[in-house]
Amino acid sequence: MFKHQIISNINKRAVLVVIPRTMVGIFILLQIIGMLCYPGGTIHNPHTMGYSFSENFFSGMGAYAAKNGEPNYLSMIIFSFSLTIAGLTYVLYYLVLPQILGNDNLNYFLASIGSIFAFGGSICLIGTGLTPTDLVFEFHVFFANNIFHCFLITALLYSIVIIRSALLEKIYAIGYGLFFISIFVYVGILQFGPSVSTGQQALVFQVISQKMIVLFFLVTVVHQTFGLAKLERL
Repeated sequence: MFKHQIISNINKRAVLVVIPRTMVGIFILLQIIGMLCYPGGTIHNPHTMGYSFSENFFSGMGAYAAKNGEPNYLSMIIFSFSLTIAGLTYVLYYLVLPQILGNDNLNYFLASIGSIFAFGGSICLIGTGLTPTDLVFEFHVFFANNIFHCFLITALLYSIVIIRSALLEKIYAIGYGLFFISIFVYVGILQFGPSVSTGQQALVFQVISQKMIVLFFLVTVVHQTFGLAKLERL
């Protein structure tokens, strides 16, 4: 039994600390490679060379063809692979997390509901990577938008759980609260922000907003791993 408990603890630590940190590093590396492989073109200017950080969405790397009309196979494969890795990592992460932070009945219930929405968001992550925007636009938009709708609920519920549990230091509760606020703001941008079709400034605003929320996702994951790594029950 003792041996089984050690293995169980090692597995939980891997799922909540080691794998998420590894995923973030791999994800960033793959995004950089995907950007370097992208042939070129933006929504408003198909003649640009390469990937524009301020004018190309992440999903542009996942398109079957680049905006300049050239094939985009390599970047598309890298983009799909990176989102699949991220989605699977989040599934494992939120499958285990209620066992750690659900230290009473209410917390376990809230964490479980939060994880269910996280599973939905993770499926949408994978779906976003597997639906090229230039081939199945409506499906791609559905998956991409619902990543944030699902994780908005997850972030709210887990913010409450972390505050109530007192297992993590206050800085980690604040971090998750900021995670919720950032997603809430981005969902507002998705719903009420300017359309990219209205002009260059709107495009840059939407693209940079997307980059910032993805960065916040990654930073939050890494930040939480440091708090979780300190837990004796992990």
